[in-house]
Amino acid sequence: MIRRGFRRAKEEQVVETAGFDAFELRLGDLMRGERATMGKSLLDVQRELKIKAAYIAAIENADPTAFDTPGFIAGYVRSYARYLNMDPDWAFDTFCTESGFATAHGMSEQASGAKPLKPVPAPFEKDIFATPNTPFIPAGDAMFSGVEPRAVGSFAVLIALIGGLGYGGYTVLQEVQKVQLAPVENTPTVVADIDPLAGGGLPVQDVGVDVVAGFEAPSTEALDRLYRPQALDAPVLVPRDGPIANLDPRNGGALGPTAGERPGLVGDDTTIAGVAPSIQVTENPLPGVQLVAVRDAWVRVRAADGTVLYETVMTAGDTFDVPQTEEPATLRIGESGAVYFAVNGAHYGPVGPSGQVTSNLALTVDNLTTEYAVADLTADSDLAEVVRVAEVQGLTPAPSDQ
Repeated sequence: MIRRGFRRAKEEQVVETAGFDAFELRLGDLMRGERATMGKSLLDVQRELKIKAAYIAAIENADPTAFDTPGFIAGYVRSYARYLNMDPDWAFDTFCTESGFATAHGMSEQASGAKPLKPVPAPFEKDIFATPNTPFIPAGDAMFSGVEPRAVGSFAVLIALIGGLGYGGYTVLQEVQKVQLAPVENTPTVVADIDPLAGGGLPVQDVGVDVVAGFEAPSTEALDRLYRPQALDAPVLVPRDGPIANLDPRNGGALGPTAGERPGLVGDDTTIAGVAPSIQVTENPLPGVQLVAVRDAWVRVRAADGTVLYETVMTAGDTFDVPQTEEPATLRIGESGAVYFAVNGAHYGPVGPSGQVTSNLALTVDNLTTEYAVADLTADSDLAEVVRVAEVQGLTPAPSDQ
């Protein structure tokens, strides 16, 4: 007999795979991850937050015993959480939960600055990961760790080379300073000039008492009088320009008296032989060029070598005498119709049309009298007024004799 029955199948238990978010992360892991995302090191955080790097590491490790004053832990944790863009209150609560730290009021013993004594583990029980010894500070190098063995040999060779060069230079200097005397066959000049008959050539052993018995050495006063410079009774004057001293201005020259007025020549109108008559050594000056401004104008006079002789803004009535040099000066003017030239008492010009700039104009008498005509006083009332004022003041240049 076949028994049929219904049997319920067993329910399969579904095991859910735990992901990364399923694990509970500690506060220190979250803070280190945020700090790594920002690309900041402990020293960077210390420089920006003004909190010791050891305190930052203690916050990440949930170690409240690393702080000198427990009352500042809350502020440090909240500041560091704010720096990492985290919730400061949640971060502090998580820190207290993981580390077992409890906030105490200011009058309690827990808020005092005294740190609890930490049990010192045995050397073989020390966990380097649980209690790191400032891992962010690089270990110091040994004293001779930076010395390369190959550099020691090179340094020794360099020292030996310098010592050898110094010793060689010292030896050469000593040899140069040595003085060696070599015998010569020729008699020295000083010894050859000594007269043997005067006793200079006698050997020392042949000089007896009889030879020097009658010799009397000169006294000190005699030697002093011999080598003392003799005082002159009258100073000796040596004229250095005798020909000029022998000239008598009363006997000639342009300013000297006439022949009848000279001493000893009264009544004699003849010319003394050898005395030249009066000669005129001056002549009338050459006519010059004068700039005359009748209106405001900028003027610059430049020498042949480029030196600026005159540069200004001339106003009505201003004048400037152009220096007479070997090479003529040149003129540059901004308002050509406002300036005229006064040459030998006559006015020429103007320099150019009104509103025009004139450059490199040679200021010579020949050039100006050839290029320009005599100015018409009736055509320019300003020029006529300037000439009238100059005549009244006596400033008009008189024409020179040619």
